[in-house]
Amino acid sequence: MQLYEDLVARGLIAQTTDEEKIKDLINTGKATFYIGFDPTADSLHVGHYMTLALIKRLQMGGNRPIVLLGGGTGYVGDPSGRTDMRNVLTPETIRHNCECFKKQMERFIDFGDGKALALNNADWLLKLNYIELLREVGACFSVNNMLRAECYKQRMEKGLSFLEFNYMIMQSYDFYYLFKNYNCNLQFGGDDQWSNMLFGTELIRKKLGKDASAMTINLLTTSEGKKMGKTAKGAVWLDRTKTTPFEFYQYWRNVDDADVIKFLKMLTFLPMDEINKLAQLKGEELNRAKEILAYEITKDVHGVEDADNARKSAQALFSGDHNDENMPKFDLPKDALKDNKISLIDLLSLTHLAPSKSEARRLITGGGVSIDGRQITDTFYTLCLAELSTSPVLKKGKKTFLKINLI
Repeated sequence: MQLYEDLVARGLIAQTTDEEKIKDLINTGKATFYIGFDPTADSLHVGHYMTLALIKRLQMGGNRPIVLLGGGTGYVGDPSGRTDMRNVLTPETIRHNCECFKKQMERFIDFGDGKALALNNADWLLKLNYIELLREVGACFSVNNMLRAECYKQRMEKGLSFLEFNYMIMQSYDFYYLFKNYNCNLQFGGDDQWSNMLFGTELIRKKLGKDASAMTINLLTTSEGKKMGKTAKGAVWLDRTKTTPFEFYQYWRNVDDADVIKFLKMLTFLPMDEINKLAQLKGEELNRAKEILAYEITKDVHGVEDADNARKSAQALFSGDHNDENMPKFDLPKDALKDNKISLIDLLSLTHLAPSKSEARRLITGGGVSIDGRQITDTFYTLCLAELSTSPVLKKGKKTFLKINLI
């Protein structure tokens, strides 16, 4: 099976401008492709991981990646997939976030001589003269067509700012610039970027009289159509200081039965033959497939040692050993106590094991909370100083553990 056919079999490809042309580019290693990353945070998250994995797959097939950091587009903010306007970032924050992204990407992408390129669109976008830009590319864009784009439709009811309206022009200009200066013949991105990418190919055709290609990949969603990458504590980050390797491992270990094979195909580098064998597992046997999924992704993001430790810690927890040093911990400040005690509801809320106090009450009454193996169903239960001093293990449901350290 060739590379493009493998991507299709894994369920990665969503839309293409010309499938036969793109298939030939990718399978023969002739694609110089780019994808953009706007620096909206100081760490990549699991939503980016599938993209990074695809970049790695394509590079292994002899294709040349261009990673485009959005130091310029980050000044505007992509309206795609948004119902509200993004927060405006300072130039210092944008530069810092770009540096963080580049460092994380080096784990997946080979930036050696003649290999992948890491560029920043601030290098050309921030130098553009507004009137010159209008004269050079403004006439190539139909406002009527732009407003029909899916990325703008969902914003029209609440209001689309003129700032965001320009994002499509900036992204299209990026593709035009990279095509002209770096022989970039293919852009790929998430399926929600399709409109922006088509306008880029159109700009190249109108300005240069040449054809460029675009390809989108399916967004990382559950079988219910929900975006992956969120927990009660917030996003699942690739930065180990934001999401520990153990938490990262547990996130994938706890995916729904209906999603495990899909994620093995899309996110791991295991051969399809091996994944198809795992797809035959049913019921409790699927836990083995989940453990493989969690281990493979944790290994790729954090390395073999961290993946081994996370797997050992998970096994220790489920065997009843609560003394494992890799167990996730929560440092509880002593000044969070009132009269040397804290209610279980407040503790669940502080640790983000429950997103709200009402949800904490529901968990407790439903029998979903235990302390050191004791199920607690009393919503008025409080933990005193003596109990907290023993570093109790707070458990939510069957799979979420947290050791409480009083500081």
